[in-house]
Amino acid sequence: MAAETDATAPGGLAGEMEVEAYRRLFPLAFLERHLRESVRPDARRLAEARPTTVALGAVSSAHGSALVRLGDTAMLASIKLEVMSPPAETPDQGSVAVEFHMPPICSPLVRPGRPAEAAPVISKALEDVLMSSGMLNLKELCLISGKASWVAYLDVYCLNADGSLFDAALISVVAAFTHLEIPLVSVGDDGRVFTVGGNEGKTKYELVNREKRKLTLGDIPFPLTCALHKDSILVDPTAEEESIIETSVTVVLDSSGRLVSIQKPGGGVTSMAAIKACIGLAKERGQKLKEILTDSIEAMEVDQAE
Repeated sequence: MAAETDATAPGGLAGEMEVEAYRRLFPLAFLERHLRESVRPDARRLAEARPTTVALGAVSSAHGSALVRLGDTAMLASIKLEVMSPPAETPDQGSVAVEFHMPPICSPLVRPGRPAEAAPVISKALEDVLMSSGMLNLKELCLISGKASWVAYLDVYCLNADGSLFDAALISVVAAFTHLEIPLVSVGDDGRVFTVGGNEGKTKYELVNREKRKLTLGDIPFPLTCALHKDSILVDPTAEEESIIETSVTVVLDSSGRLVSIQKPGGGVTSMAAIKACIGLAKERGQKLKEILTDSIEAMEVDQAE
């Protein structure tokens, strides 16, 4: 009898089932009910992003890698370097090839055997931001002008998709490039450039680059996606919120506060006041992400020292 009473109490099992049923049957009404109280279904404030973590060196076989968690969204970025002959128009530059992957394991919306519609869109957006932000100096990827340079194959894997995919992907890309280490290379008798590993290789071969090194990164781009519903701006929306709210704006600012890009994929007409509000929120978010990235770099350096 006591168990039955507990189950039917307002805060009991039956009450929770009724709330969940209402959430599924009337998702917009459920969301708006929360927004009237300036809170979201996951108990966050409207301008509050989800907890964000960055782990560098997540893939031991890669030259640079990072695992990023943005709430329940998880991204893994991996960079592999290969030597290539540079094109004639840019003989003193390397290149970056970007590929974003959404395997079926990341979301029930992704069907096996069918590429996710969002994947090529995010791939192109990542490439555009990398090239326009000035973070990378492609001349640093040159080995021998006109003969050999690095191509950085950047693969980003969505391990779990729960909203703000571009944000998590770009954060993982930035983190992977901060972790990237350029390997040692030498030139063979046949003129072929090859990588050299281990201390033995340093003495056995004549090296093109004497020491492994990091890239010198310019201003780093930091993203923020906002979902816009009536007069409410929801920072870092979840997949549930994205499925309900049609209008979203993604702002990318660099570490100096300069605007890199604004993306608005469809949705209703957005006022300039709302855009400015999103940019202001992106500035605050950028500062926080900069701190998170710095902390992850310091943590990695401590681990390497030990």
